[in-house]
Amino acid sequence: MNLLSIEQSSATELQALIDLAVEMKATRGAHQTLPLTGQTWAIIFTKASTRTRVSFEVGVRELGGNVMFLSKNDIQLGRGEPIKDTARVLGRMVHGAIIRTFDQQDVEDFASYSGIPTINALTDEEHPCQILADLLTVREKLGSWEGKRIAFIGDGDNNMSRSWMWAAKYLGFDLVVAAPESCLPPKEFMDRLATDKVTLTTDPVEAAKGAHVINTDVWLSMGQEGQAEKEALFSSYQIKRELLSHCAEDFIVLHCLPAYRGKEITEEILEEHADTIFQQAENRLHAQKAVLATLVQK
Repeated sequence: MNLLSIEQSSATELQALIDLAVEMKATRGAHQTLPLTGQTWAIIFTKASTRTRVSFEVGVRELGGNVMFLSKNDIQLGRGEPIKDTARVLGRMVHGAIIRTFDQQDVEDFASYSGIPTINALTDEEHPCQILADLLTVREKLGSWEGKRIAFIGDGDNNMSRSWMWAAKYLGFDLVVAAPESCLPPKEFMDRLATDKVTLTTDPVEAAKGAHVINTDVWLSMGQEGQAEKEALFSSYQIKRELLSHCAEDFIVLHCLPAYRGKEITEEILEEHADTIFQQAENRLHAQKAVLATLVQK
């Protein structure tokens, strides 16, 4: 079993992972079983990371396993070895792999050729582990996502917004994505998504109206740095006090971090909602431990 995307998951699987994450969080330091005992997992990153790397390294160790971190410069991928060859080698040596890279197909190919549990730790297409942590945070703060209006404001066609859209389809909450016209998902994606639970708009105020959850992310994803023309499109999409005045009474603000204060969110609002945002960051550990434990039991 693998975790390659939210798209390839189901409502039952997502709910089970979040339920287990709740248990993992409550029993941290006192787990009755250590399902990764005797195992070694490879963490293969071609993109830089803070939360993802630390949470996975800690998570594997807390579940009894060993972990090795491999950057693209540590292995032959950095010199052009095909992912399928790397996969077939590592599949004979390690027990699982956690991959953070650009191309979704690389993660899919690794899982196919390695034959070992494979986790998507972020690609340009999706960020499934972050969404699990976010959903766990919504559950902790609001009790449930059922009946809630969730808004994603910023780049509507990045890995976070797409993962949120698949989660809305499967779990049944209403999601509104607000972005500049050129940064909304294309028709091909929306046709594939095929749900009435997701609404697209170019108006951030419309998205914020009655919202119980306000999500944002950096305006320029990794690899897009320096695209000033794209960044300029988002000036009216900043998470600030006036925008939040349209939300439901008891709303929360989420940001997957790192945050560029003064761009997608103001310093003032980030600090006011820091408790939730850093709880969200901590929940990466618990959600990913749930993923790890689930994959090795299949």
